[in-house]
Amino acid sequence: MPQLKILAEGKGEYLKVDPDGYREYVRDHKQRAMVSKLMSEKEAVEKFVANGDYLVYECNYLQRGPSSLIREVIRQKKEDLWLGAKFTWVAAALLVGAGCVSKLDVGFFLFGPVVEEAIREGRVKAYEYSNVVMSNRIMAGAMGLPFIPVRSFGGTDGFQYSGAKLIEDPYTGQPITLVPALNPDVALIHAHQADIYGNARIFGTGISHVESAYASKKVIISTEEIVDTEEIKRDPARTSIPYYAVDAVVHTPFGAYPGEMQGRYASDVGHVIEVVGATMRGWIPQYLDKYIYGVASHTEMMDKLVGYQRIREITGRATIKEGYSV
Repeated sequence: MPQLKILAEGKGEYLKVDPDGYREYVRDHKQRAMVSKLMSEKEAVEKFVANGDYLVYECNYLQRGPSSLIREVIRQKKEDLWLGAKFTWVAAALLVGAGCVSKLDVGFFLFGPVVEEAIREGRVKAYEYSNVVMSNRIMAGAMGLPFIPVRSFGGTDGFQYSGAKLIEDPYTGQPITLVPALNPDVALIHAHQADIYGNARIFGTGISHVESAYASKKVIISTEEIVDTEEIKRDPARTSIPYYAVDAVVHTPFGAYPGEMQGRYASDVGHVIEVVGATMRGWIPQYLDKYIYGVASHTEMMDKLVGYQRIREITGRATIKEGYSV
């Protein structure tokens, strides 16, 4: 019987997945009953993000990311996280700077001195992939596969520091790259709308929010707006993520702030410059003290440090109701 020929192997550590074990976990832990999963961001992170978890988020801190949830993870001082950061930059830098992360699967390197120093000193281990390869790994996890072939990444410098393997394709005889699947412990996803059960709607451009929800053991959805389930039922085709994949729903108006939320608000350019400057110049501790440790919640941050006038400007709305409801 012919043997699969491995031509080259990356030397990076990778998350070991067990597709059958993951299916068993889903059967035993995911709620199929229509029960409310609505809770605060503090409750959701306390309950579903554990020290040592493999964590992914969609999209990123500056574009429809679960920014309020990421800040809450930092506020609760979670530790030893393995971060699957496809579009690696601001969120990864903040989480590393806060001491929450011990391992990084990265799509590209653009961190600044805080993360670079953590890697040099051995406090954080980094394994290289690409943005598309990280998305493919999550897709494989959602499909119940242990790995997936990709027609890229082989022969790159990043390959050497990954968990990928280059094999001889048994069908064509040509080299092809295999990358390990991902079944993260927890996914953080920010949505435009959701009902209390977790049926979530995401409008506009996305990366792999659906795949992340299906691949992950625990899924926290933060949402701009809570809508009635009857509205979901009237137009089910607009549901991006079904309730049975979701473990917690957090009502978080402006949850992507300071990033943009397509169709709802623009990014806060001044704040974006501030946080990017913090990551690139080593000022992450000051940023964390101001926007995370110095306030008790996302709502308090928006109230005390951002304010109604700035929200009016980024939404283009003349009036904003109490609680930032739009």
